[in-house]
Amino acid sequence: MDPQFWHTRWQTNQIGFHEGAPNALLTGHFAALGLTPPGRVFVPLCGKSHDMDWLRAQGFEVLGAELSPLAAAQFFAERGLTPETTASGAHQRLSAAGVTIFVGDLFDLTAPQLGPIDALYDRGAIVALPPTLRARYAPQLLALTSAAPQLVIAFAYDQSKLSGPPFSVTEDELRAHYSATHTLTLAHSYEVPGGMKGACPATESAWLLTPRCA
Repeated sequence: MDPQFWHTRWQTNQIGFHEGAPNALLTGHFAALGLTPPGRVFVPLCGKSHDMDWLRAQGFEVLGAELSPLAAAQFFAERGLTPETTASGAHQRLSAAGVTIFVGDLFDLTAPQLGPIDALYDRGAIVALPPTLRARYAPQLLALTSAAPQLVIAFAYDQSKLSGPPFSVTEDELRAHYSATHTLTLAHSYEVPGGMKGACPATESAWLLTPRCA
């Protein structure tokens, strides 16, 4: 998917994927990963998500990756924060109040830039990418986080009825990406009221990914 697609969505405020409060599946199931503060949580394709506020309020250090400079700037501005901004490889690193956002292409981010990661929270990230990019995304996350535990929130629906994003990411696909390194456990699943954009039935599910070596 052309990065300009996402730049345009932020520039035109077409951000229906942005939730105005912490996600209920996050607040209900993140504790099941067993991470205790202080720990470092990575949030890929983070936007200006309120989920990062919630994670920080639990005592975690939050590190996000976001393509859009506008999204990252809005995150800090809407909280009255002036981030420290430095260059970090191919990215700009914005940091304030326990939250750091690396602005740039996720696929250019490296593990040394992030440092050690204790858990990963994926809400709206894997489902934002078409299949060809998802095939690159999963290995990149494993490399960035040394296969840390994950909470993944995904939609599943008939992709032939509607083009993404959000794209349909089924249990079979999640297992294909992660079962070699993680044990996958379904924490919760429910039918999306009104279906996916009113076009077809859809389920939203929270998956706990536990490293097999643990």
